[in-house]
Amino acid sequence: MDKPHVFITRRIPDIGLEMLSEHVEIDLWEEELPPAYDVLRERTQRADGLLCLLTDRIDKELIENSARLRVISQYAVGIDNIDIDSATKRKIPVGHTPGVLTDATADFTWALLMSAARRVVEADAFTREGKWKTWGPTILLGMDVARSTLGIIGFGRIGQAVARRAKGFDMRILYYDNKRLPEMEETLGVEYVSLETLIKEADFISLHVPLTPNTYHLIGEKEFSMMKKEAILINTARGSVVDQEALYHALKERKIRGAAIDVTDPEPIPSNSPLLQLPNLIITPHIASASVQSRTQMAVMAAENLIAGLQGKRLPFCANPQVYEK
Repeated sequence: MDKPHVFITRRIPDIGLEMLSEHVEIDLWEEELPPAYDVLRERTQRADGLLCLLTDRIDKELIENSARLRVISQYAVGIDNIDIDSATKRKIPVGHTPGVLTDATADFTWALLMSAARRVVEADAFTREGKWKTWGPTILLGMDVARSTLGIIGFGRIGQAVARRAKGFDMRILYYDNKRLPEMEETLGVEYVSLETLIKEADFISLHVPLTPNTYHLIGEKEFSMMKKEAILINTARGSVVDQEALYHALKERKIRGAAIDVTDPEPIPSNSPLLQLPNLIITPHIASASVQSRTQMAVMAAENLIAGLQGKRLPFCANPQVYEK
């Protein structure tokens, strides 16, 4: 009996490919850059399964024109690049990799927060450019993290993990979410406040919301105008959660002290973006989950989802469980 045919849009850690090779015929895109949409559509049309990344546009047209497609497995937690409604209508389960990125992303959030607070990237450039002449009382002064106020917007797994780390710095921790979590308030010692209150009172604001119509440009000109002049914004969520033009002006005009972002809109950020000229902004290339352990576990979960879907079994990590409703 022939093995099912799957298209994998980028090379994933070997453990995932090894798991899949026992069950499927693999069509692997080997290039560093993602396949163009026309290529993605053409290769998916003859696939029984698809393993994709956030960089791949899995839209209604692609789904409806892929008659053989039985399962989509996303190598990520987020699924905003996939037309979930179209997949569900076709009874195609969509897998993703929740939970495994929590600690890696929370750790990286703190790496960005500390780097921005103490101007680590600026200091490194200062040293490499030969500007370090002597110790000075006012050279590269940063902000204290201990006993400051942290505002967390989006209090799911990652937001809560960031809060747990903040307790070690004796911080006041505010959070805003679309629902209040009293049990977390007691366990983590956090305060639930309105979005406006959080934005006005926090020294550090960290974003951990999914990209939805309600969170698109959640942080814009109005929100920047309400922040403290010494505030620092951290974004490891999605680029479009922040209005980047408003961010540029807030940093350029020193309405806020600084920002550190791991996500941009679009990705990668264009080489001529004015954001790249700002000394008070740290930009990293979407690597919050880039630990060996996390990326390896993601490969295992993505392979498990794909294999289960092709075998007619329920996906262990399904983003559209309604597909199984009778």
